[in-house]
Amino acid sequence: MHLYIKNMVCPRCITAVRNELEQLKLTINSVELGEAEIVEDLSTEELLQLEESLKKLGFELIGDRKGRIIEQIKTEIVYLVHHSDEIIKTNLSTWLSDKLRYDYTYLSNLFSEVEGTTIEKYYITQRVEKVKELLVYDELSLAEIADALGYSSAAYLSNQFKKVTGLTPTFYKSIKETKRRNINEL
Repeated sequence: MHLYIKNMVCPRCITAVRNELEQLKLTINSVELGEAEIVEDLSTEELLQLEESLKKLGFELIGDRKGRIIEQIKTEIVYLVHHSDEIIKTNLSTWLSDKLRYDYTYLSNLFSEVEGTTIEKYYITQRVEKVKELLVYDELSLAEIADALGYSSAAYLSNQFKKVTGLTPTFYKSIKETKRRNINEL
């Protein structure tokens, strides 16, 4: 039986879902981002029990095809931005179409209809979140962050960051440093 699971975005999510399936004494064939395959066919009652246990961990079972496609889009983008060193050589639309084997127009329309935002805006939001993370770590310069995330320049990264957050990267970093110092002083 194939299970599609929403909100799986990292290796720890895979471990958490695997552990939950094992606790329910299910025989696992595989667990990957966004999906798991088990040997058993579950009854409605067993599916409800599984759904409840997954919800406690922040996951959800996805039943319909459209929901699975939306989750695949999100999973691929989150993995690309947060867990991969890959910098896409083509544009996002081509890369995503190749990954999911669907026409991008279909993916884009479906995503916008269900999520109320575009795939591009979701991608930008994920990239900005990664920039925030890297700024707080304070290990890379803005130019190095721009390079690592595939931005054409630090200026372009700064403009996009400000559009999304309303703050410059430098100001954001100074706020976070202040907060960190305050916590350390407690």
